[in-house]
Amino acid sequence: MTRPLKESAQRVQDRLLDLGYTNEIVELSDSTRTAQEAADAIHCEVAQIAKSIIFRLKHADSPLLVVASGVNRVNEKHLSNQLNDKLGKADADFVRECTGFVIGGVPPLGHVQSIMTIIDEDLFQFKTIWAAAGHPKAVFELTPHQLVEMTKGQVMAIK
Repeated sequence: MTRPLKESAQRVQDRLLDLGYTNEIVELSDSTRTAQEAADAIHCEVAQIAKSIIFRLKHADSPLLVVASGVNRVNEKHLSNQLNDKLGKADADFVRECTGFVIGGVPPLGHVQSIMTIIDEDLFQFKTIWAAAGHPKAVFELTPHQLVEMTKGQVMAIK
């Protein structure tokens, strides 16, 4: 018997279905809070983990979601120049307020408000990738092209 998803993961599953996708949320026994933990639990490369990082755009005073390959660090200065806005850190309260999810489980879609999204071009070297699904132990598999479709994100170099 399949156990029901945690409420936050179910919200992501419902959003996927609403958008017409059949991707299934998987809840793991191990934490997927970090890219390395997720890769270990899923048995994939760390680079296949699509980690969601929320920044606070200083001038616009709005959130920015960067979906990065698990092995990459975001070059904040580069992105600031590309976006013509300064990237600030987003604390846990800001992340929850903008997305409706806790840090470590922020999915690339299903947020409580519309969020500008940047997608790491390095994710496109893989046929499939894995993203957080609303809870630190929930993930789902998708293609990089689905990620762009789902988020209406802009693909660019982030490092």
